[in-house]
Amino acid sequence: MRRLPLVLTTTLMCGAMAAVGLWQERPADPPSSSDNARRDNKPLATGSLPQAIAADQQRLRAAPQDAPAWARLGAEYVEQARLTADPTYYPKADEALHRSLTLVPKDNVEALTGLGALANARHQFAQARDLAVQTIAIAPLHWQAYAVLADARTQLGDDTGATDAVQALLDRQPGTASFTRAAYDLEQHGRTDDAKQALQQALAGAFDPADKAFCQYQIAELDRNAGHPDQALAGYRQALTDDADYTPALAGKARVEAALGDNDGAVRDYDSAIAKVPLPQYLLELGELHQSLGHADQAQAQYRLLDAEQRLAAANGVVDDLTMGQYQADHGDPGEAVRLLRSEWGRRHNVLVADALAWALHRQGAETEALELAHQAQHTGWHNALFAYHRGEIEHTLGRDTAAREDLTEALHEDPYFNPLQAPRAHADLTALTGAP
Repeated sequence: MRRLPLVLTTTLMCGAMAAVGLWQERPADPPSSSDNARRDNKPLATGSLPQAIAADQQRLRAAPQDAPAWARLGAEYVEQARLTADPTYYPKADEALHRSLTLVPKDNVEALTGLGALANARHQFAQARDLAVQTIAIAPLHWQAYAVLADARTQLGDDTGATDAVQALLDRQPGTASFTRAAYDLEQHGRTDDAKQALQQALAGAFDPADKAFCQYQIAELDRNAGHPDQALAGYRQALTDDADYTPALAGKARVEAALGDNDGAVRDYDSAIAKVPLPQYLLELGELHQSLGHADQAQAQYRLLDAEQRLAAANGVVDDLTMGQYQADHGDPGEAVRLLRSEWGRRHNVLVADALAWALHRQGAETEALELAHQAQHTGWHNALFAYHRGEIEHTLGRDTAAREDLTEALHEDPYFNPLQAPRAHADLTALTGAP
């Protein structure tokens, strides 16, 4: 497996958090997620972003032919959508960026980069990749385009291409944007210790509170995914100390509070996170927590909100069959889940999609095809407890009990608390397979 040499040896120069908005949240988020550069290559704080938008709107009323200002405004709209989980900003961003491109149709690097980031945010990853490649052909040193390219290739399942794009980003802009992407690439390839070291380097070079919170959060995510909830809780708390408005850390805190048995605290923190940023991931997680606690009405309320958020996103150009496919597989119609996830798989061969489709097929009873996809989901070497659990359950259904025991053991070794509904099932099934009391 090819090493990223700069990850652990380059002197870190921080101060441009997460590709100044070009990054997506990890899909657990995230990543999902997934935004754009502004004039000074620095992310705007949540409070200052509306001011920046208002200032650019005012400028453009006075100077409507200002192509850079239109590109900047489009980038700000994409960032506002990310910060607020409000997809109605995406059409505004699209209009502003195309206005810039109409005014300057040739070599408009900022508009092209912004459109690539917008395409990533809308989960139009092939389009984002093509726009990034087009931008790089014009401006090979424009590092923001490599961030767009890395995100797009990661989501498309182009593992080698994603690593190459991350390396190119490291070569041009060693900093939070590149080191955090490198950490995710390393984690996906099973190199968790290297990933954590890269994030610690990023944190050591960070000076802005938002940068520090972002790095602390990513380190805490690694700790949580490795089954260390106490360490993760300390990391999430530190992230919130660095930046009280960093909502992902609040949701992360809720996850580990649930793992540690503080269900009241978990529900409270999920509610607070959702009130600030109603991401589908948070809604699904809170719904599953309520369901695990026997709160059927509260769980259904979260699932209805999830459906409404997904419909709103689709109405504003977001293409995301993965989230609803995952929901349908566990809480709705497995047949519909398979339909949605086959559509997503047709667009991108990402390991998250492979795992989700494998699980949906298992829920539908198509075990042989499910196992083939479950094995595809593990080809990068990612230590992912949910993947291992899904694989183990599929093998158990097929009567491959030895393999099932190994995979369920792996899932619970990686993270005994990986899901409030499925982790207890993994414990019960493993007990039944081993005959242990």
